[in-house]
Amino acid sequence: MQDNEKERSLVNVESKLNADGFTADFRVTDGKLFPLSDDNSARGYMPEEVTIVDFYRFEGESNPDDMSILYAIETTDGVKGTIATAFGTYGDTNVDEFLKTVEDLGKNLDKNHK
Repeated sequence: MQDNEKERSLVNVESKLNADGFTADFRVTDGKLFPLSDDNSARGYMPEEVTIVDFYRFEGESNPDDMSILYAIETTDGVKGTIATAFGTYGDTNVDEFLKTVEDLGKNLDKNHK
């Protein structure tokens, strides 16, 4: 999905992902992935219930240290959405650790859905 430089802005990529059904925004709390919503009863997902479908790295135009990464995620019950974090030193360690576990669990998955 990253083959066109014009699509490389975070806003454009998020817009394309929304059009592709990745409409939920996620957060990581207490080792679980939660969709952002006003509903406090939202279900939390463990790493084994999550697949990273794709990811996009962005670098700031004026500062190479201004880097972020956007993940397109799908849960085992079909919820599709995104989560973003700073890349590298400034990353959210809760998000980074959760997604690293998801990535490690997914190394042996069949990637035909991509």
